[in-house]
Amino acid sequence: MPDCLKSDRPLELLCPAKDKNCAIAAINFGADALYIGAPAFGARKNASNTLSDIKEVARHAHKFFARVYVTLNTILKDDELDDVQKMLYELYEAGADGIIVQDFAIFTLDLPPFLISASTQCDIRDIEKVKFFEKIGLDRVILARELSLEKIKEICGGVNIEVETFIHGALCVSYSGQCYLSYAFGSRSANRGECAQPCRKKYTLVDDEGKIYAKNKHLLSLKDFCAAPYLKDLINAGVVSFKIEGRLKDENYVKNTTAYYNKLLEGYRRISSGKVFYDFEPDVNKTFNRGYCTYFLDGAGEEIYNFDTPKQTGEFAGVVLNVSKNFIELKTDLKINPQDGLCYFDNGNLQGFLVNRVQREKNTVRVFPNSMPEIKKGTKVFRNLDFEFEKVLKNSKTKRQIGVRLSVFRDKIIAADDDLISAQVEISGEEAKNAKVQRDIYEKQLKKSGESDFYVKSIEFKDENLPFLKISDINNLRRKLFKRLMENRLEAYEKMRAQRASKKIRPAKFPLKNNDYRLNVHNKKAFEFYGKCGVKCAQGSFESGGIKDIVKDKAELMRTKHCLRRVFGICTKKCGESLKNKKFYLVDEGSRKLNLEFDCKNCEMIIKKP
Repeated sequence: MPDCLKSDRPLELLCPAKDKNCAIAAINFGADALYIGAPAFGARKNASNTLSDIKEVARHAHKFFARVYVTLNTILKDDELDDVQKMLYELYEAGADGIIVQDFAIFTLDLPPFLISASTQCDIRDIEKVKFFEKIGLDRVILARELSLEKIKEICGGVNIEVETFIHGALCVSYSGQCYLSYAFGSRSANRGECAQPCRKKYTLVDDEGKIYAKNKHLLSLKDFCAAPYLKDLINAGVVSFKIEGRLKDENYVKNTTAYYNKLLEGYRRISSGKVFYDFEPDVNKTFNRGYCTYFLDGAGEEIYNFDTPKQTGEFAGVVLNVSKNFIELKTDLKINPQDGLCYFDNGNLQGFLVNRVQREKNTVRVFPNSMPEIKKGTKVFRNLDFEFEKVLKNSKTKRQIGVRLSVFRDKIIAADDDLISAQVEISGEEAKNAKVQRDIYEKQLKKSGESDFYVKSIEFKDENLPFLKISDINNLRRKLFKRLMENRLEAYEKMRAQRASKKIRPAKFPLKNNDYRLNVHNKKAFEFYGKCGVKCAQGSFESGGIKDIVKDKAELMRTKHCLRRVFGICTKKCGESLKNKKFYLVDEGSRKLNLEFDCKNCEMIIKKP
């Protein structure tokens, strides 16, 4: 059984949805809530969805009392605010439960009775900022991923607002909302949902004397996050929502990761209903990842990077024993199958091929590639595509159903589900000649919930004698009963949604750390709201051109806890004053140079133009 919770709030497993199919898969495989892109203004421009699709998703989610949050977490232009205002009510009418926001201009609009979350793009790292969002009237904050477990405990213990943390998926190397690298060198703004991911490219680390510490490596590319080892600690700290990253990932990723964490959360009280009946065993090691780390949850942040490749290498498959004209002989413990994807490193570059045919002999296997690679004896080989596992996920018949108890009377059948929602159907007919036989027929047919959204937990017969009905008639009664029960569930959920109070965001004193471009103020309404919160913004956003070119050239393009001096053992804390004034640079493959500065007090690295 789970440990006692710090609060009595039910927990939420929050899963990503690129599109309608991913969203429905998330619900079916165990999500308590999902987050999905609006038709526009989401931080993943390539993951937008139509209002009709969001409406369909919401109806499916609400069957299980699961929530739908819509991402509106970009910074907005003045001429976009009217469209945002209109969209807010369209989203509410489509069934959305809440929105995830970054731009403070949204707080000045007429808001439906949404649940409102402050996006991780708001750069939420300390309790003062969390208290600010609590005071202005938001429902939830999404913390920065860099926080330690102790810091998360401190925050949860000092506020009443709900706290959400990421637990799985890709990591931004920069503090979220504070990265301008993509815009500075390609006019694609991360804060506008257009990040070009320059952090995944190759760089060379060099000092001011020309010494090279690493050449053509992915020096800003982090491993993926997996907080599974700390899940119970996060629960006991007071976190209520656990978020899986991946709004650009495919349906199989959603199925596998959702199932994995849903199983870990079994036994805890959750915000949604239903039991998931799986036909596979989830394994996050088989889903896209760059290697896993727990980032800074332990406070240390060791081995959080993957300099070799930003792509998936997958699981270790084995070592090449021999290379022939058309096959590779591997020593492996894995069951390699046709259509698997195998990969290896050749002079630091990741290469790969698909498997056409396999011949097995004990713990060795002959692999016949679709195209014979130039691979050497002794090379380590990895499997980055397990075709059979992907096929299992694609064809999975996993079903989520709500438990229901049936009471059978002489003249009616009543169904009551796990949320105490009920429905009934009337029955009539002549009394059966053999009461026991007839009761057995009722019981057998009523239990056949099949492909419905319900499964029968128990049947209680309240009367001894039942009317005689044909099997087909009993089946029709069961379908009618479950249909009415689902209609009643949806009606009950809609009443709960309608009872949420309309949002009125009120200004409060903002905990000012700076008043420059890093506030990401992109429109007049945001300027006004900050003003009411006691902040006189000195500059507009980096993207708005609100700061002069001479200042922009000196601006922080990224601040990160991933420090290259620490990684390569040249930290001033270890090496003393001799390295204090040494300059370091990152040089990309196009010979473009980036200046590195170091905030050693906070153990942070800063990237600027040179």
